[in-house]
Amino acid sequence: MSAADRARAVLTRLVEASAIERILISTAALVLSILIGTAIVLVAGRMTTCAATDAVYYLGTGFCYDPVVVFDRLFLGALGEPFSGNWSPDGQFAVTLRETTLLVFTGLSVAVAFRAGIFNIGTQGQMVVGAMATAVAVLWASSFVSGALGTVLLIPFGVLVGAVFGGLYGTLPGLLKAYADANEVITTIMLNFIATGVTLYLVSGPFKDPGSAANQTVPLPEFARFPSLLFGSRQDFSLVAFAIGILAIGGLYYVIEHTAFGYDVRTSGIQPEAAEYGGVDAAKTVVASLTLSGALGGVAGAMYVMMILGTFQTGLPSYGFDGITVSILAGNNPLGVGVAALLFGILKSGTTVVQFATDVPPQLVGVLRGLIILFVAMPEFFRLLGRRLSPSGPERNPVATDGGRREGETDE
Repeated sequence: MSAADRARAVLTRLVEASAIERILISTAALVLSILIGTAIVLVAGRMTTCAATDAVYYLGTGFCYDPVVVFDRLFLGALGEPFSGNWSPDGQFAVTLRETTLLVFTGLSVAVAFRAGIFNIGTQGQMVVGAMATAVAVLWASSFVSGALGTVLLIPFGVLVGAVFGGLYGTLPGLLKAYADANEVITTIMLNFIATGVTLYLVSGPFKDPGSAANQTVPLPEFARFPSLLFGSRQDFSLVAFAIGILAIGGLYYVIEHTAFGYDVRTSGIQPEAAEYGGVDAAKTVVASLTLSGALGGVAGAMYVMMILGTFQTGLPSYGFDGITVSILAGNNPLGVGVAALLFGILKSGTTVVQFATDVPPQLVGVLRGLIILFVAMPEFFRLLGRRLSPSGPERNPVATDGGRREGETDE
């Protein structure tokens, strides 16, 4: 057997891996990344000069950085020290959940497009548009209501506005791809720049807060923001937003796996030619998928404005691009997005803890975080590659032309 045949056999086996096997593979990849990261920390600590009292010793050799402390801060620090005896949710744990909430929506945004075989690199721009629209619309609506009633009305209103404008912005590359055969990677990347430029003009001109030197909109009143509930307001996290994220995961999973639209999306992403032969409207599916993808990105923007910032400012963090990594980690499965978003949220939150609690340079912390993400993502990346190259994977079966039934299935 040639090397190419062996590689193809490995990819085929990876495609056919069960859920438990994939979890075990990802866990093994995580452990391996930590082991390699430990070696990197030790080598870096050996090359650094520090006082003898600050050094740690392994096998009689001194090191300036302790990998045990680094990874303890990176993971347990992000969870708020759950084994310390005085754990409180109102701390770093809230920061982790805050990051996770936003990454859930951007991860779902990318995942639904990827499942349709569309590479949406424009979630960041869709998030920016949704955030800007939410800030302006909610500020306008807040002049008509107030108090608890205002909170009850404005939160769903703001989320809806973010979804609508993000969805409309996602529709643009969908139309270009469906009816002009434009490459969605190029169009979505370019639309990211357009979104940034247009919102910069708006927030520095017509919608600028006259009382602030920063390019931002007028801050939202407190009642127009997500309530903190069990968490302090300084953490900028709301269980309400987190609950909406959980509902979005379950809702999108149901849509993808148990509806006619989800069937169209899945078959288009697996075998577009056979999908069209089976009666799937390819153009309509492309537009609908990118619209839904953009809507989820827009909701992330609404969450950022109404939960974290309280206003819209230029220079939103790159949650949209992080969503690409989250989606790949999850294998484009909506249920997996929740787990991948939590892992990514822990790493983002824990990075801050490491930088404040240790002397490890931020560049080294970034290397460790990237190493973990790379190792955990690679099995799913090769699995996605194997789906396209291997004819025998479980999702490479011929598309049925009788409404999606496969051999052996009944009408029951």
